[in-house]
Order: sequence, then C-alpha cells, then structure tokens
Amino acid sequence: MPSPNGYSINSASLDESEDCQPLIENDGVHPQCCSARLNLAFLMFLGFSVVYGLRVNLSVAMVAMVNTTETEPAQNTSVISACPPPAGSENASDPFPQPAGIPQYPWDSETQGWLQGAFFFGYLCTQIPAGYLSGHYGGSLFMGLGVLGTAALTVLTPLAASMGAYWLFALRALEGFGEGVTFPAMMSLWARWAPPLERSRLMTLSGSGASFGAFVALPLTGYICQTLGWPAVFYLCGGTGCLWSVFWFAFASDDPRTNRRISKEERDYIINAIGSQGTGHGWSVPVVPMLLSVPLWAIIIAQMCSNWSYYTLLTSLPTYMNDIMHFDIKSNGFLSAVPYLGAWLFSTLSGVVADSLIERKVFSVAVVRKLFTLIVFWRARGFAPRWTLERMQVSLLPSLSCFEVTTINQSVIT
Repeated sequence: MPSPNGYSINSASLDESEDCQPLIENDGVHPQCCSARLNLAFLMFLGFSVVYGLRVNLSVAMVAMVNTTETEPAQNTSVISACPPPAGSENASDPFPQPAGIPQYPWDSETQGWLQGAFFFGYLCTQIPAGYLSGHYGGSLFMGLGVLGTAALTVLTPLAASMGAYWLFALRALEGFGEGVTFPAMMSLWARWAPPLERSRLMTLSGSGASFGAFVALPLTGYICQTLGWPAVFYLCGGTGCLWSVFWFAFASDDPRTNRRISKEERDYIINAIGSQGTGHGWSVPVVPMLLSVPLWAIIIAQMCSNWSYYTLLTSLPTYMNDIMHFDIKSNGFLSAVPYLGAWLFSTLSGVVADSLIERKVFSVAVVRKLFTLIVFWRARGFAPRWTLERMQVSLLPSLSCFEVTTINQSVIT
C-alpha cells in the first residue's frame, strides 16, 4: 500500500544515499547452490531463451519465406542488386528451395522491413503498464502469460502469412504486445527475490537466456528451414514456449514468503537482506518527480542507445548476411548467431564481476554501474566505423552491451 507521502514504499528516503546504506543486514549468507532463488534464475534463463527464440525466428525464416525470383518491386523503383555475388564465389546463395507444398511469398524489401519491425510496435506498448502492474500483483503471472501468449500466437504464423502481409504484421505486433511484459516481470520478481549482494549474478544468469536463446535459435532456424520447411520453425518454437509455461506455473512464485519449496533458512535470509524492497507497492506513482529525475533519464537514454544497436543486429543481420554477403541459409544462421554466444558469455561474466567489486568494496554500487556503462559505450563507439569493412566486428557490440545491460537492470530495482 502507498506510504503517506504518496510514494511507493520501495522508494528510498530523499535524504539517504544508497552508498551509505548497508547492502545486507545480517551476517549469515545462505549458499546459492540448489537454492530456490537459483532455481528461479535457471527457470527464467530457459524462459528468456524461449522468448528470444520466438522473437528472432522470423529474421532467418524470412530468407526462406520470400521467393526472391518473384519479388514485387516497390512502386516507382527498380530492383538493383546492391552487392551481387562475385563470379565463382563458393558461398554465393541462390533462392532457397523449400520442400514440396511449402509456400513462398513475393514480398519486397519494404514489406519485409515492416514485418520485421512489427514486433516492436506491440513490444513498446506493454513495457510501462507491465512494470507497474507486476510491481503491484507480482511478476510470475505476467511472465508466464506473456510467454504462453507469444508462443501460442507464434504457432499461428504460417496461417497469418498465407492470409497476407497485413495479417502477419498484426500477428507479430500482438506477439510483441505479449512479450513486452517479460522483462518488467523479471525486474519485479528479482526485487522480491534477489539479495543485494547477489543481484548482478542472479539477474544476468536469468537475463542471459536472451542471448543464449538467440545463439541457439538462429542456426537452428536455418537448419529447420532447409530440411523441414519454414513453417516447422514456428510450430516447434511455439510448442516449446507452451511447454515451458507449464513448468513456470508449476514452480515459480512471486515471493519467497509464498514459495512452497524454499527452506526456512533461505526464506529468512532473503527477507532480512531485502527488507522493505521485498514488498509490493501501492497504486500511487510519483509521475512529476520521475519526469524531473536526471538519473532516470540517464538510464532511459542509455537503455535506448544500447537496445538500438542490439535489436538492429538481432533483426537485420540475417537479411544482411543473405542479401549482401550471400551466405547460404545454414551458414547465415550460424554466423548471425556468433555475436550472441559472446553476449551470453560476457553477460554471465559481467554479473560475477559486478557483484565481486561491490562485495569486496572496491567500488560503490553507483560507481560500478557507471563504469560498466562507460566501458560498453566507449568500446561500441570505437568499433562502429568499421562495421562495413570487417563484418566480424559486429559480434563485439551485442557482447559488450551486456555489461551495460547488467548495470541498467540493477539500477532499475535497487
């Protein structure tokens, strides 16, 4: 319920600095191994692997869905191959044949761009409402329903594509609408589950499932498209998401107080470590102070810049590898996935390093956040001019951006 001054009870007093407050009140630290909070992190890891597989499958499948020999040119334009395959090149790609009975569509590049971006129209709409409602009701319901809804809609992708590009656009927007609740739900859950000295590790373990899911889904999608046909991609990915939802609803809970499988020692440790942050907030929102908060705007701008590079590559790299580099669909999927292997490894490492620096009191919490953010943006700036000259430099951007994602995620719930 809201506090007397109208702020959430999670809000810190205005005259208190976070660096002057102890991160943990008790001396006893319950081990992570086989703990309920680690099991929750692993279940979230699998969940984000699934949702990012659902998100990126169209990026590779689009290469097989489009019949490039019958592509309809945009009005008042001519079709010119921007980078034709060199004569005798071994990796030059031909139009990708599909098994008998698998349809292909004459979508031009503009239509493909709209279809690739449709997901984010819906994704944008649910971010703020989901964060607000998850903080009040708890995140497990939103996380489970978000993945389940997106998975169920993914199964309908071949049907929507056969009905036309407008139907597929609407379906992808609805998928984004459902998946938009997942990250806010994760923040809400860790606000109640993650002791301060373990937040980086737990959040990066769960959130790194996104990079792992992209790493697995991209090459797997290419393989399935070439062997079973592109519709099988959406049936298999959607079915996997529905299966994960069963385990999520069976084992996840909003709060350690309501978890049936947690030990008393671990429950007491989490509750004492988190304190009042582990309780729900009221309906009152300090809108004006939020709009005037410089740190909040710094987080928003940093997140926007990081996501722009990350999602541009995630969505467009397979098309680039096909249209410009002319790789076959299997090689396309594998090469497009390489950056996200690095992202997964860097993400997991960044969480351990961040918690270690804070726990050893090498730097304050605020300094660790700013340092990681500075590292990723400085390195991304250095590599950006060479994108078109050295394609493997692309892999460094999503990998390094995970340092900054760790910083931002901690800033949101601390």
